[in-house]
Amino acid sequence: MDQKAKSRVVIVGAGFGGLLAARTLAGSPVQITLVDRQNFHTFQPLLYQVATAGLSPGEIAAPIRWIMRKYHNVEVLMSEVQDFDLSRRVVKADSGEIGYDYLIVAAGASHAYFGHDEWEPFAPGLKTIEDALEIRRRVLLAFELAERQAASSKHDKKIEQVQLNFVVVGGGPTGVELAGTLAEISRQVLANEFRTIDPTRTRVVLLEGGPRLLPAYPEDLSRSAEEQLRFLGVEVHTSALVTQVAPGAVQIGETRLPAAVTLWAAGVAASPLGKKLGAPLDRAGRVLVNPDLSIPGHPEVFVIGDLAALKDENGKWLPGVAPVAMQEGKAAARNIASELQGEPRKNFHYWNKGNLATIGRAAAVADFGKIHISGFLAWLSWLFIHIFFLIGFRNRLTVLIQWAWSYLTYERGARLITGDKHLPGWEQVQAEETEFATSGFLKK
Repeated sequence: MDQKAKSRVVIVGAGFGGLLAARTLAGSPVQITLVDRQNFHTFQPLLYQVATAGLSPGEIAAPIRWIMRKYHNVEVLMSEVQDFDLSRRVVKADSGEIGYDYLIVAAGASHAYFGHDEWEPFAPGLKTIEDALEIRRRVLLAFELAERQAASSKHDKKIEQVQLNFVVVGGGPTGVELAGTLAEISRQVLANEFRTIDPTRTRVVLLEGGPRLLPAYPEDLSRSAEEQLRFLGVEVHTSALVTQVAPGAVQIGETRLPAAVTLWAAGVAASPLGKKLGAPLDRAGRVLVNPDLSIPGHPEVFVIGDLAALKDENGKWLPGVAPVAMQEGKAAARNIASELQGEPRKNFHYWNKGNLATIGRAAAVADFGKIHISGFLAWLSWLFIHIFFLIGFRNRLTVLIQWAWSYLTYERGARLITGDKHLPGWEQVQAEETEFATSGFLKK
């Protein structure tokens, strides 16, 4: 066999970038090993729909082996990568060492708490299926506990009914999506399902530390997003820096906000595997890559997706979004294929096809360069683009039918509470709901 045909490419991570890299390289004379700690690929843009009971996990995820079943030179390993030995060209995983000729690291990112990791138990972020299910559990459980508390108050007048309030920290796309959908659930989906509490009185508060929502979007779309959120019933507070997250409460300076559920959407941190490569990092822990997506001193090692830090032609850092990861995955794969054929590499150039953020039912914003769209048309664009990129015809069809049904009926069918029936901080919420209701910061 030709030596080139024996080249082994190891891809760490089966997210958008890793999958596109594997698919692009599958037609080349190489042996590919795709390593991921899970056995499935998650369509992350729709995680918030799982978190808010709109979709089930299986509708936004697909087994990696099924995705790669047609590519006979792709080996899939469910294993967790722990370290790298670049001098020996070895990936160290819990299943053993994996040798490579070329390495593509697409390990992604997780949520960041800006040095306050102790906040995580009280304010979960949204990066994985497990995160989404935990958020779903907390949101639905809050309504159930409030109903139980209110039912008890009928018989014991000393028991105060609890004011339900959800606090979302972070006004980026994830925070906007969560806040808008929580308001929709409270005011539409659950409006007539409880007998003692009134879900429509639920408070959804969105806190953004910067001066405006969606800071990566043009200012007119930021204003439109805020207007659409307020129309849905979300209380939006900008320039509101969170200084403390505790059980059942969020603190902004001296103001303490009781919260039945706190959700974190304020920042991301690169995978710790970036540090294992020994390459320069930015402040968020992302690897500073060369223009061809390789790392300094090791042209055989590529870093892509949320773990890579690279500026575009205008000197702006590329965002950690799926389109960037997908284009980088293709570019890294093509550079490897070109080099094996004796051709020169090409530097990566990102083609920005636009940015979309959904807010709620028939509410969204879309930035297509000079064209800015808000409302129903932007929502339709967001809907069909995301369905198009879902992996698997069955998933696309199921999600389309589910969304059509939800649009017509306001129903959300995945409202299952599983696991622990305890809600962190619920006792504090019960004790402080009067203070919240009369707070000058959040007065009606």
